[in-house]
Amino acid sequence: MPEADQAAALSATLRTVNEAACWVSEVAFERGVPREYELRKHTYAELKARGLGAQAAQHVIKKTRDAYTALKANIRAGNLGKPGSKRRVKAESKPVTFRPDAAQPYDDRCLSWQYGAGTVSIWTTAGRLKNVRFASSQDALRMLREHRKGESDLIERDGVFYLVAVCDVPEAEPYEPDGFIGVDLGIVNIVTTSSGYRAAGRGLNRYRKRQLDLRRKLQAKGTKSAKRLLKQRSRKEARHAANVNHIVAKTIVTAAERTGSGIALEDLTGIRNRVRLRKNQRSSLHSWSFHQLAAFVEYKAKRAGVPLVYVDPAYTSRQCSECGHIDRRNRRSQATFACRACGFLAHADDNASRSIARKGAAVWTSGRESRVPATP
Repeated sequence: MPEADQAAALSATLRTVNEAACWVSEVAFERGVPREYELRKHTYAELKARGLGAQAAQHVIKKTRDAYTALKANIRAGNLGKPGSKRRVKAESKPVTFRPDAAQPYDDRCLSWQYGAGTVSIWTTAGRLKNVRFASSQDALRMLREHRKGESDLIERDGVFYLVAVCDVPEAEPYEPDGFIGVDLGIVNIVTTSSGYRAAGRGLNRYRKRQLDLRRKLQAKGTKSAKRLLKQRSRKEARHAANVNHIVAKTIVTAAERTGSGIALEDLTGIRNRVRLRKNQRSSLHSWSFHQLAAFVEYKAKRAGVPLVYVDPAYTSRQCSECGHIDRRNRRSQATFACRACGFLAHADDNASRSIARKGAAVWTSGRESRVPATP
């Protein structure tokens, strides 16, 4: 919550450091992206001449090198397409660039927190700014006091400044679970658990459809006011979906902790590449933030000491949770499961969640290590 003159200094600082990062990126690209130490030899003196402090210059070099490391990892993972694809060629053929308001890391020598006063002291290109006020919830302030460690990132979004602080929270010791709660992920129902909890996706899907229709109308209109409204509404859908995922994840972990159970999730890595859908169904699949939900459940479970495992999702929608019989015809419809071997009848998502719970118990018994699946 900076004053007007402080906000101007912070904004100017972000523009300066990100312009410098773009220049460092060009140098790195021309020299074949050398290691950080070698890149520092080619750029450090020029960064100092541009008015950056010693620590700020080091952070600019490091974040540029980290950006190329992330790019290389994405290429290796196939996230930018196959070799020769248009998207991959475009990414490999030019230097990485940084937005004028992109995040800038600060360490404890560039940024100090005064928790009691609710202020920070922060380096800028205009000098050190003191008594810059910040706002946070009481829970966030307690988290900062007890667990803040390492760097913090300064970010500007739509004229508002944020400090994203790293907090190192110790994990609770996991207990020996008394059974597992299976979690079936879906689109019609966001989650269905074997303990009886169901989070319907109807409201979220309707909200996404309204947002999509509104974006289409504004984009078709193309006026200055329409573009301004589009900018104001940017990221709104993502924030809403993240809030829903937080609520769902907290409900699942709380139920598991209360009953002394573990949590079994499906490993849906690469599902977007495996599944083939009609054109009118693709937007629903690609807006489905199942990886984010799994990550939320993962970190909340670790903090609470709840055991969590990932299981193979193969045949969970076709396998009977009572007798184990697998048959494609068991799935009578999207919502109905009727086993052709034993006659067991249930909601399809309830049956799948029970099958996942059984697989989770088997995985835990066999001692396989749980893990967060990679982003597809």
